[in-house]
Amino acid sequence: MKVKEIFDLSTKMGIEADFRGKGGVQKFLDRKKKKYEALPETGKDDFDVEALVNPYLDSRIHNIAEDKEIKKIMAGIDIDTAELLLSRQVDNIDLVICHHPIGRALASLGDVMELQSDILSHYGVPINIAEALTFPRMSEVARGVSPGNHQKTIDAAKLLKANLINTHTSCDNLAASFLKKAVEKENPERVEDLMELLKSIPEYREAIKAGVGPKIFVGSPDNRCGKIVLIEISGGTGGSPKLYEKMAQAGIGTTVAMHMSEENRKEAEAAHLNVVIAGHISSDSLGMNLFLDELEKQGIEIIPSGGLIRVKRI
Repeated sequence: MKVKEIFDLSTKMGIEADFRGKGGVQKFLDRKKKKYEALPETGKDDFDVEALVNPYLDSRIHNIAEDKEIKKIMAGIDIDTAELLLSRQVDNIDLVICHHPIGRALASLGDVMELQSDILSHYGVPINIAEALTFPRMSEVARGVSPGNHQKTIDAAKLLKANLINTHTSCDNLAASFLKKAVEKENPERVEDLMELLKSIPEYREAIKAGVGPKIFVGSPDNRCGKIVLIEISGGTGGSPKLYEKMAQAGIGTTVAMHMSEENRKEAEAAHLNVVIAGHISSDSLGMNLFLDELEKQGIEIIPSGGLIRVKRI
């Protein structure tokens, strides 16, 4: 497999795991295409044409220094210049894969958050309310990431002649789908049962050893879960603090998230929701591992770095 084939596989797997379904993702892409085609020629020059084929603009190919068959990959949750330099100290690294967005993928982080409104709708929040809560937060995130030094790591990759991609929401979708299936299978009654379920997953077991395992942010172990949702595992980053009241009104009892701001935690508490934080890097690792396993099936060697908790399921 070459770099683009690897990236395209991550996108394909992300679409297959997407809460919107393949049809929903295609509608999203079709709408982007329609908007592009309606632009004047001068407007088309500024349009990000990646949006026509990639539903996850926070996942990108950043540098192809050498378009060759990939046999050995260094994969990490966070990749910076230091990790790229480290990749040059390990023999025959052909590609570096980062999970978290960098470069234009980071600049586009707000774009993928539209997925959150569809996930909220999937769990019973009316779509008009979900969009009204999500769209202002998308703009806030876009403004928040705009001052960053986005190209720093990409510049390093070019100087080092390193192939570099990142796979963010595509892999977060894999983690969300995995957890949704696990919750539906086990159907935990109380929060303590949900915690035991998470702790049985290897990435979270390893996180416990590092002191960052699953935690109850709101509620108690004895609380009954009610309807459990995976709203805050995929979709870019944390959503609006105003969503928790609407979630409770939609009959949701417990939300499982990667991480949560203090403002959001307080709003969830005021809405009488249980909040279980599965863990950030451990959840990211879960999604990445499901993708990396597919690459190992193709005979590609994986070298974990940058915080990745590598667990194989093959």
